[in-house]
Amino acid sequence: MLQQLKVSPVEFWFDKDIFVDGLTALRNLYSFDGILISLHGHDPDWRKQIVKIAKGENGESVYWKNGDVTYFPYDELPEYHPGKQISKPSFQDFEPDSLPERISFIPVSQGIEFAIHPEHAYDVFVDIADKAREHSIHGEITSPFDYFLNLFGHQEALLGLIDDPEKCHRILQRYTDGIKELATGMCEHGVDAIKISSPFSGSGFISRKFYREFVLPYERQLAEGIRARGVHVYAHVCGAIDDRLEDIVDSGVSGIECLDPPPLGNVELADAKRRIGHRAFIKGNIDSVNVLLYGSRDDVFRDAMQRLQEGMPGGGYILSTACSVAPHVPRENMLVLHEVVEKYGWYRND
Repeated sequence: MLQQLKVSPVEFWFDKDIFVDGLTALRNLYSFDGILISLHGHDPDWRKQIVKIAKGENGESVYWKNGDVTYFPYDELPEYHPGKQISKPSFQDFEPDSLPERISFIPVSQGIEFAIHPEHAYDVFVDIADKAREHSIHGEITSPFDYFLNLFGHQEALLGLIDDPEKCHRILQRYTDGIKELATGMCEHGVDAIKISSPFSGSGFISRKFYREFVLPYERQLAEGIRARGVHVYAHVCGAIDDRLEDIVDSGVSGIECLDPPPLGNVELADAKRRIGHRAFIKGNIDSVNVLLYGSRDDVFRDAMQRLQEGMPGGGYILSTACSVAPHVPRENMLVLHEVVEKYGWYRND
């Protein structure tokens, strides 16, 4: 996104107005059908927390008043460097009821937590609607399982699933209740759909048994609550998910993305269509690395046409990439997807 927009990564990340303008510009640039709002709750006074911003050849470094430093490369996700060592709580000693009832941050990646300003939690949705109401607007929430992993660190959290599952369930339920409140606010601010980001729910990370016990019941609560408000909800699960496609749909979601194909994942689109295409929409399956990044325009065209041939019969397929888009994917390759959809991706009434 940053390479296409040519804006300061720090400002794009923290400044709500620049973020809104950037998302709408990207939608126009690529003719996307909608806009996904992955960050919300921007603090209008974020600059007051900063000592300085140092701009370098490859990125920008933010020096915070609390001693932390965040490095923003021009072509990658930010890197967080705390000013002092941060200790994760001990799972054994942790009391689930000590978790706050309200969710105050989004666990982004690489230790970064994007703070949600309680008085401005949904401002970005209002502004996006003003600029792009004719397009589909999606919100994003993060799976309770992600918050659980973020709380203790992956190793201790995963051991906790084995050592004390009852405590894990209490923690997961606490997070679920808070996330439901966030999702309710998005529904009240006019989103058309909400994405549940659940990147650690694939078989490369947890077994199907553990998925059914520690992920499915809580994401089902989120899906049911959102759909009860007349808003669609879909699951984003990365990597190898072939063994749990039916389970994901059982959560009550309207659809699934991103169906990573081999070698990124293990989902074959034709097989997924046969198994779950009658129960939920399916979105994705274009290899973001070997096709979009390393392939030619002709390669992208052929792959996109193959996805349409396998996904379109009977309806319910959305042409899209597998998980994420590598920073250096040529713009021309991405534009091929819109060209294919406009020419070949229309359903006929007869």
